[in-house]
Order: sequence, then C-alpha cells, then structure tokens
Amino acid sequence: MLLAIDAGNTNIVFALLDGRRIVTRWRIATDPRRTADEYAVWLHQLLALEGYSRGDVDGVIVSTVVPRALHNLQVLAQKYFGTAALVAGQAPAVWDIVLDVDEPRSVGADRAVNTVAAHALHDGDLIVIDFGTATTFDVVDYTGAYKGGIIAPGINLSLDALVAAAAKLPRIAIAAPETNSLIGRNTEDQMLIGIYWGYIAMMEGLVARMRTEIGRPVKVIATGGLATLFDKHTAVFDAIEPDLTIQGLGLMYERLRRN
Repeated sequence: MLLAIDAGNTNIVFALLDGRRIVTRWRIATDPRRTADEYAVWLHQLLALEGYSRGDVDGVIVSTVVPRALHNLQVLAQKYFGTAALVAGQAPAVWDIVLDVDEPRSVGADRAVNTVAAHALHDGDLIVIDFGTATTFDVVDYTGAYKGGIIAPGINLSLDALVAAAAKLPRIAIAAPETNSLIGRNTEDQMLIGIYWGYIAMMEGLVARMRTEIGRPVKVIATGGLATLFDKHTAVFDAIEPDLTIQGLGLMYERLRRN
C-alpha cells in the first residue's frame, strides 16, 4: 500500500492508498520541528486503529510546500517504512505535465499535483480552486498543461488578520450564514456575512473573468476542506474533489510503478 503525504502550510495530510482507492486519511498540524520519531509514534497508533501496520506500507510519496518539513518526512519513510520517499517534483517523480508559466520552478508542488489529478479526472479546460492557507485558482488547459492562476488569502487567514487588526472584533467560526440576508444585525453576523459572502463574491467574480480570458468552455473543480461549505450558496463549482492532491500523488506513484 502507498502512504501519500501532502504537507501544507497549515496541516499535513497522511493518506493510505490501495491502488487509486483512498483507504483512510489523517491530518496533523504542520510543525517543521516535529521529528520522524514523533510522526512514527502517531502513525503507528492510527494504523493500528484501522487494522493496519507499518509492514502494509511499501511505498511513500510526498508533496510539500514547506521545505523544512521534508527532511523529517524522508527520515520517517526510510527509518520506519524501509523505503526512500518519492518527492513530487524531484527525480524520479518529475512533473509529467507542462508548466507553461514564466517561472516553472516557483509553482507550488500542491498546485502541480492538483493539475495532474484534475486533468486525469476531468476533460477539457479547467479552473481548480484549492481552499488552503491561501486560496488558489489554477488554470489547466485541455492538454493538461498548467497555465498559471491566482493566489488570494485563505478565508481563515483573512479572518485572523481582521481580528488581529481590530481590537473590538471577536473571533468567530467560519460557517454558512443561517439566512441569505446581507444586512447583519449584530457584530458577529456582520463579520460572518463579510467573510462568507465576500468570499463567494470574490470566487464568482474571479471565475467569471477567468472564463472570459480563457475563451472556451471551462469546468470549475473545487478542493480543500471548505469547498463543501461554500457549495451550499454558489453554483460556481462544477465538481468537488476533496482529496485532489492525494489523488494526484497516487496517480504519480502509479505512473512511476508502470515505468
């Protein structure tokens, strides 16, 4: 079985795959100081709870946008799973796609992996919206080439900045408003309206402008934990793929095994 690891700025997702099927997944806060031994103790317990052991893992592949976290994940793979971790974007796990941008080396591994998965799962031109620490909008053309995109502050990052800069504003949880009214009657409702409906307006506006620029029919794919939250109040998404990055890592590993 494959252990796929998606190391983001806020969380690291570990997923166990049997072929292309995601058997289970676990999430832990990203901390570059966390050692391979700490990861191993945590994973050993979680594997056991699902009825698996370290011996069931025969491959490890990592995608990371946190360079400082990579070394300990590589040590984890070698020391506790007896295999060298493949690193997405590094030989032999190089991108099998065209990064058609000014600075291909600057493209985040997660965005490239999402491109691999989105093109494999959906035909035609695509816009991939990924809700993470940042919210990214990535354009994938019908050939599977990554054409560029947009980086916007993530919704939680925006909310944290608002609360930090305004002394009297309370911390609130992100949720879908209970009504469609855009006129808040108290501070918390006004903040929630501003964040939630403001984000929807941003998404719909940016996607509309991107569709015009692309000039061909485009399918919008959403991924990340907040995609389903927004889907309740917008028709901008054509599909939601909550595990797009993990699926991309599985596809890359499968391709390497075939070769």
